Amino acid sequence: MVASSVRGVPGVEGKVVAVTGASGGIGAATAMLLAERGARLVLGARRDERVAELAGRIEKAGGSAVGIRTDVTRRGDLHALVALARERFGRLDVLVGNAGSGAVSPLDDLRVDEWDRMVDVNVKGVLHGIGAALPVFRAQGTGHFVTVASTAAFRVVPDMAVYAATKVAVRALCEGLRQEAGDRLRVTTVSPGFVATGFAEASSNPEVRERLTESRDRIAIPPEAIARAIAYAVEQPPDVDVNEVVVRPTAQA
Repeated sequence: MVASSVRGVPGVEGKVVAVTGASGGIGAATAMLLAERGARLVLGARRDERVAELAGRIEKAGGSAVGIRTDVTRRGDLHALVALARERFGRLDVLVGNAGSGAVSPLDDLRVDEWDRMVDVNVKGVLHGIGAALPVFRAQGTGHFVTVASTAAFRVVPDMAVYAATKVAVRALCEGLRQEAGDRLRVTTVSPGFVATGFAEASSNPEVRERLTESRDRIAIPPEAIARAIAYAVEQPPDVDVNEVVVRPTAQA
């Protein structure tokens, strides 16, 4: 939980940070850690009641946060998230693109609707965030994109072909963005391994879901581990751009 009093950390304190997928898991852990270190949070997720509850907890602990319902597949929702940051806090310093879909299954299952959903959330959702925040960052002359990818961007395994394809795309997009960003904007890609979130439950294939659940219960690391990696990238001086961070359980092959 958020500490009872905010303790400012240089490089984080005062920054306005928007987080998608903030209703639980990595997104919520990141929001709480950055709030504890003095950032001002703009929280977005489809489950707006959970976003409101998290924002309330941060405010009660002495932090500053506001929430809005955000479906990253809807372009306008990302523009509304960015607009809320500017309306409430006057600017946006960091966009943490964390929302993701992981309905993994064998290709033979032909779960085409789930494939479409992963493309819409994992790839188009990142593009919508870039489209909303990039003009604001350019106008400010500063800004930081932090995007959560996956170790699936580096290694493809059975049952995860479509999911891995979306994460490879995310990594490519972020690298292209980094090269185009110039010397005033920063771009970070964080690729988690197995994390103790609801990822396993997203699979509609019972065998895959059971196997993922077993692996999660055996080796997964907590979401706070990824939050710390994100905070590390955010807190660096303006002339330091942490481009890629891979965080996985020590036991993960």
